Amino acid sequence: MKPMRIVLKFGSGILTKEKTPEPDPVQLRKLVEAVALIKQAGHAVVVVSSGAVASGLKPLEMDRRPADMTTLQALAAVGQTHLMHAYEGLLRDHGLHVAQLLVTHEDLAQAERAQRFRATIMRLLEFPAVVPIINENDSVAIEELRFGDNDKLSAQVALLWGADQLLLLTSAPGLLRDLNRPEEGPIEVVEDVAAVLHHAQEKKTELGSGGMISKLKAVEEAVSGGVQCIIASGRRAELLPAIVSGQGKGCCTRFLARS
Repeated sequence: MKPMRIVLKFGSGILTKEKTPEPDPVQLRKLVEAVALIKQAGHAVVVVSSGAVASGLKPLEMDRRPADMTTLQALAAVGQTHLMHAYEGLLRDHGLHVAQLLVTHEDLAQAERAQRFRATIMRLLEFPAVVPIINENDSVAIEELRFGDNDKLSAQVALLWGADQLLLLTSAPGLLRDLNRPEEGPIEVVEDVAAVLHHAQEKKTELGSGGMISKLKAVEEAVSGGVQCIIASGRRAELLPAIVSGQGKGCCTRFLARS
């Protein structure tokens, strides 16, 4: 299979335990294993990862996500170090190394800064064992904390890098045909994002700030720029290598890129 540029977006909802607001080490291990397998298949991989706020709760002895922005930023400042330490240890098990990049939306909106950011990613990926992991700099920026759960950021990264695929991972196996009948499974292929907006609802997790509508907005931006998008379940991380290769029928939704 032709090597591709892959952006994987991990939201807080798939990085934390399902019933308690704390990071899930088993889940994170599975996601890192999927990253390693995708790289072994010859693809270049960039990860956009949320999870800093969730990772800061336990060190600061808090049991739930607070409402005020200053405390959220403090949690992100503490939690980001714990999150990257976890990635570093798990990637090392596969002979890989983490490269942390913290950005704001302004970094990508200004042409000169965006090109420097892109050049850094390109240089990092010249080292086969490096996995760039990007997060918004939540300790100084508030857009991701308020609105997007990194969905928009992942689309912007995919476009700037010239990615072939953007995988948005969520708790659902794609965009469901019928929200009231999940057993019917996801819509398999979408050509027009606007035509499927009615299939989404803005359900958010306790720790996350994004939902399916947020993801579809990110998808629309990415496919308009020529990037194929996939929404799949991050809880089924073992399926991700197959999904990247074009398999995984019935366990994801593919959004076709526009030429």
